[in-house]
Amino acid sequence: MPDYKRHGARYRARRRAVDILFEAETRDIDPVAVLDDRTELAKDPQNAVAPIADFTREIITGVAEKLDDLDDAIERFLDRDWELHRLPAVDRQILRVGTWEIMFNDEVPTAIAIANALEMATEYSGNQAPPYIHAMLDGIAQSISPNAPAVAEGVVTQDVEAGAEAPAAAEPLTGEEEKES
Repeated sequence: MPDYKRHGARYRARRRAVDILFEAETRDIDPVAVLDDRTELAKDPQNAVAPIADFTREIITGVAEKLDDLDDAIERFLDRDWELHRLPAVDRQILRVGTWEIMFNDEVPTAIAIANALEMATEYSGNQAPPYIHAMLDGIAQSISPNAPAVAEGVVTQDVEAGAEAPAAAEPLTGEEEKES
């Protein structure tokens, strides 16, 4: 069983954002509507719904507002035989959250965004998800800032506000490694 207490508040906010985005897509409703619903439910202690963190709200609102840009960025790094809608829904949401942080959230270092996405992929998806999520997010990050260091696969890091260092840089994945994943 995962030790959720070892994660910082931002990691937990990201994980909740992925959960809400997943639910919204599964129910085919606006993720901001799910967010608003959870906010209302959390006001009554009888509902046993945790309050929504500000960072969760920021992620969901940001992803909803920039969804087309995010999906376009992700699709550029999909293997030519794949389409975004064919990815498992949870992987799609992890990619959207990670891509939003890389592209639109200057407060979070790219290495932290990628490392947290990899940890969520390990937690929520099968063994095949972390390598391709890593390759795609690293590709997106490199396309935005070609001099940005790549994140070593499998490296888990705490949130910046917890005082953790970013993971050590690694070589970007080659095309052959991407196809194997």
